[in-house]
Amino acid sequence: MTKPAIDETLLPGPEDIAFYRRHGWWISPVLLPPEVLDAAERGMARYYAGDLDTPDDGWTPPPAEGLRKHDYASLHVRELARLVAQPLLAATAARLAGADGIRLWHDQLLYKPVDTPDTAANVGWHTDRQYWQPCTSEEMLTAWVGFHDVDETGGSVSFVDGSHRWDVSGLDFFSQDLAALEEEITRQGHTLDIRHTRMRRGQVSFHHCRTVHGSGPNHGTGPRRSLAIHLQPGDNRHRPGTAGHGNDRLVRLRDGVPDYTDPQVCPQLWP
Repeated sequence: MTKPAIDETLLPGPEDIAFYRRHGWWISPVLLPPEVLDAAERGMARYYAGDLDTPDDGWTPPPAEGLRKHDYASLHVRELARLVAQPLLAATAARLAGADGIRLWHDQLLYKPVDTPDTAANVGWHTDRQYWQPCTSEEMLTAWVGFHDVDETGGSVSFVDGSHRWDVSGLDFFSQDLAALEEEITRQGHTLDIRHTRMRRGQVSFHHCRTVHGSGPNHGTGPRRSLAIHLQPGDNRHRPGTAGHGNDRLVRLRDGVPDYTDPQVCPQLWP
């Protein structure tokens, strides 16, 4: 397959890749043009209004208050699909993961309102890998795309530095009790080092599937709007005998096994 033309000066170099391997996360330079993000904002509004390009049996109106999280939105709204398909995103992911190819795993459209005493919208500490048990790959990763400038005040993503190298399978995730998390991590001999992020519009954060991450409340002036794009190396396959995933009911079956190379659900994004 011919690789699309991209500006390779924007891809991570050896030092960037080493940073990602050591820390479990990395923030890119500006990769995405304003017109793509403007269109994604329109696509988000269309999705919430039920104006879909392809039917979605699971679509429901978004809640009036609180955090909104909608899976697979890019499969139903063309502007979001265009964002997911930006070649620089997948090419960057391939370099960071050391993969020959990258496919979509799935995406999550995220809306975090401004925090109020009655509406908290924290996302507790967790890893993505804990939800992806049926996957054989240990190098899956996530590209988080904010539709606007974002920092800790606005509820940006925070990472527990280096946690992708730890055994965190027994931790109590989605807890807001940071002291309890630190106690467990310290007991294992690690140091809790939380790195908050600040990104300009068009920058993208990438994190390893085993990196512990979360986000605090939005104390900004407007809702935090973003798309989390979960990505799989091309060699990822279904692992039998594990807890299932939503993809298992969407992808085609081959010999009775979910096929994570299904081009309709998990299209190849790079090359």
